[in-house]
Amino acid sequence: MITSGFIAIWIAWVMAAGSPGPATMGIAGTSMTEGRGSGLAFAFGILAGSATWGIAAALGLSAIMLANAWLFEIIRYIGVAYLGWLAIKALRRAVSPTDSALGNAFTGSAPTLFAKGAMIHLTNPKAILSWGSIYSIVAPADATPSMLFGYFCLLYAASAMVFVGYVFLFSSEKMVRAYGRARRWFDFAFAGFFGLASFKILTARLG
Repeated sequence: MITSGFIAIWIAWVMAAGSPGPATMGIAGTSMTEGRGSGLAFAFGILAGSATWGIAAALGLSAIMLANAWLFEIIRYIGVAYLGWLAIKALRRAVSPTDSALGNAFTGSAPTLFAKGAMIHLTNPKAILSWGSIYSIVAPADATPSMLFGYFCLLYAASAMVFVGYVFLFSSEKMVRAYGRARRWFDFAFAGFFGLASFKILTARLG
């Protein structure tokens, strides 16, 4: 059931999805450096990871994971290591004297980029917690499976709109030229975002 309260939450969900973070910064960097097709493959991977946690939360699996702290901790530390590695790569590009390329934080074939995008979301505890908590906020206690699926579709559509929108925005020629002129600053920004995300996941109190 769509109420004014749900609309407000949906708008907040859109804003949260569009805020700087591992997913949005990864999409921006890939789209600028590798083009729109690669950006879409990467974004679809992120959306696949998001769908995984969204469906799992709807089925109640997120509660099972949170009850088994060891499993949650494994995912948390994999995410920390992966984001830390991305931050180091971006920082190395930022301090490199070579300006001939626009950077290659996420490269590879479409399946490879898809897998890298999925990896970011599947190892991000924030994604698990976001989906795990959203249903308790928007859905009534007696919500039916079809109602939960409807909420999932609306929220997932919002995420898809944001992530695909990032691809088209950052794959534009104007944005690519801007990146070429300020490559180091972009790479410093990517390093900072990935590093901060890694630190926040490592130090987050999840229980």
